[in-house]
Amino acid sequence: MNLQLNRPIACVDLETTGISITQDRIVEISIIKVHPNQDTEIRTRRINPGIPIPAEASAVHGIFDKDVENEPSFKSLANGIKQFLENCDLCGFNSNKFDFPILTEEFLRAGLEVDFRDRHLVDVQQIFFKKEPRNLAAAYQFYCNKELINSHSAEADALATIEILDAQIKRYDDLQNDVAALALFSKGDDFLDYSRRIKLVNKVPVFNFGKYKDKPVQEILQKEPQYYDWMMKGDFALDTKNVLTKLYHQMIFKK
Repeated sequence: MNLQLNRPIACVDLETTGISITQDRIVEISIIKVHPNQDTEIRTRRINPGIPIPAEASAVHGIFDKDVENEPSFKSLANGIKQFLENCDLCGFNSNKFDFPILTEEFLRAGLEVDFRDRHLVDVQQIFFKKEPRNLAAAYQFYCNKELINSHSAEADALATIEILDAQIKRYDDLQNDVAALALFSKGDDFLDYSRRIKLVNKVPVFNFGKYKDKPVQEILQKEPQYYDWMMKGDFALDTKNVLTKLYHQMIFKK
């Protein structure tokens, strides 16, 4: 590979019951872990989501209820997945907006505190969109001159993604061959939570949705503390609620 690594990087791809971070669940996970010496480990596992898989989701990834009825729950696998990702930077395709938020939510539901904020998160899709705006199959064809077989199979997508990232490093001379720089290039705005409900603007946390969009979080919570209660009871990701609680406590202790 062309990618220079100071520590392992894990490419994560998920197949899920849908696209809701709070309501949907993982049905398949594949992790391609590349070490600095280029040794590679692949772990792929189907998961019983504990809820029915909608027909529209099965039509995309080809996984049906019967395929996962005897598979383990995420909770039973969570600790092993956490250990496998330990000390790894992470990459994926549309991972900053989808895979990492859903994965974090599954960990929190399983009772495990997993925080990827101290990792470098490289979103290959964002590099691709900024360089050659298309989708994963087109990216694979463009960068690797290969047809993506078994698209929407977690392992096939993850393998294609890590191969695309390697090809991007080779193709673009101005793309710094460093995981930290790649994470910075691909991340976009600074968000405090994986669901992108709270972002940093000039180092100030502001809401990124609803009637208080672009308003400072702590200013709103101070004027309208019931908004905190509403969010804590609402259909927001557990990670978002954790971030909101930390900001709320910081505001209280400053008084």
